[in-house]
Amino acid sequence: MRAVIQRVSEASVRIDEREHARIGTGMLVLLGIEVGDTEADLEWLCGKIARLRIFPDAEGVMNLDVAQAHGELLVVSQFTLHASTAKGNRPSYIRAARPEEATPLYLRAKQRIAQLTGRPVRSGEFGAMMQVQLLNEGPVTIIIDSRTKE
Repeated sequence: MRAVIQRVSEASVRIDEREHARIGTGMLVLLGIEVGDTEADLEWLCGKIARLRIFPDAEGVMNLDVAQAHGELLVVSQFTLHASTAKGNRPSYIRAARPEEATPLYLRAKQRIAQLTGRPVRSGEFGAMMQVQLLNEGPVTIIIDSRTKE
């Protein structure tokens, strides 16, 4: 599993020209699920997301996690995070899990992040064509991969 995490002042997802979800200050998580990802990958990644200290404390130091900062969460599936550009210029998505494998893990990840943070998790819709808007604060953008554990 791979996640791109962005600290945001606001973020939203539109589907079919309608707003589907919106958050204020918090964390936008773009989540990609790879062929062969397991419950162990999910646990590790969700734990990292929940404990990631990217929000400023009273001294302005990035020392708070999303729950401590009373931030909001928006999780959006994004299979293109597993694109390979090794051959040619057209990305290959062969490493991205098929919907029948990825959907249950995506749904479970949203649930687990909510459990670990004690915060509600808003989301996009798996497999939908979405427009994601965000105002990256900092900018702070972190990439985490359960396979490389970084």
